[in-house]
Amino acid sequence: MKDIAIYGAGGFGREVACVLRCINEIKPVWNLVGFFDDGKQIGNQTEFGPILGGMTQLNNYATPLSVVFAIGSPRAVDVLRSKVVSDKISFPNIIAPDVRFLDKEHLVMGEGNLFCLGCTVTCNVRMGSFNRFNGYITIGHDVELGSYNAVMPGSRISGDVKMGNYNFVGVNAAILQGVTIGDNTVIGANSVIIRDTKDGLTYIGNPAKKFSF
Repeated sequence: MKDIAIYGAGGFGREVACVLRCINEIKPVWNLVGFFDDGKQIGNQTEFGPILGGMTQLNNYATPLSVVFAIGSPRAVDVLRSKVVSDKISFPNIIAPDVRFLDKEHLVMGEGNLFCLGCTVTCNVRMGSFNRFNGYITIGHDVELGSYNAVMPGSRISGDVKMGNYNFVGVNAAILQGVTIGDNTVIGANSVIIRDTKDGLTYIGNPAKKFSF
């Protein structure tokens, strides 16, 4: 089994620990050594393992270690990734055992992506790295995704959608066919995106409209 740690010891981190456990129930792959979290005290225990430290301790880890980020904010994941300088650290794609890839032959995927339970990825899908798909998400045909996107449970990304980087898609949101989502966009829970969005804005509603706080 390969040693792995989760960066982020909150609720999402514990959910990821459950995903790793589900993977191991099918075939033993991962030995969860614990969590890294800059906001937690070293040595504290969770139900899934100890707090091993923060970024300093991760970069000083003595042996090869896989790491999965369990952080909700796309930008925060990017910042953390940029601080990892140890060549002993790797970032595997973590895929729950019931995730369905309908076209593995043409699937293109970078590193550090996370697929929680119940996701379906259809045909000719391409994506970058460090995307998080947080359960029961559908990705349609010919979708192109960048990196550092966070897609919350129950969301639907229809065919021919193009999405850039650092986007946050809320629970049960839907992005209709052929829409382009740029960068740094927030899509609210239960929102339906029917046309292209502009970078850096928040969209809420059905049909979704620009929202200002």
